[in-house]
Amino acid sequence: MAEDRCETSGLTWFLAGAVCGAVIALLWAPNSGQQTRKLIAKKTDETREALSDSGKEIVDKGKELYDRGRQIAEEAADLFDKGRKLVRG
Repeated sequence: MAEDRCETSGLTWFLAGAVCGAVIALLWAPNSGQQTRKLIAKKTDETREALSDSGKEIVDKGKELYDRGRQIAEEAADLFDKGRKLVRG
């Protein structure tokens, strides 16, 4: 699970760096101000959507892991109860 956090953190920093690099490149591009602003707005919307989708995926995976852990805990409790009944006779 710690590896997942590292991968997510690395991906977040990569995306942040990519966005910053893109913004700097756009500001130095030989386009007019209006064209540059439209391009920045377009890229901002695309990035916002991508980050939103990534956030939804992370939440879904977290819910899935929680449910799986809960199921394992319930199965372990059932096994414990069965073992206790066997010991008591």
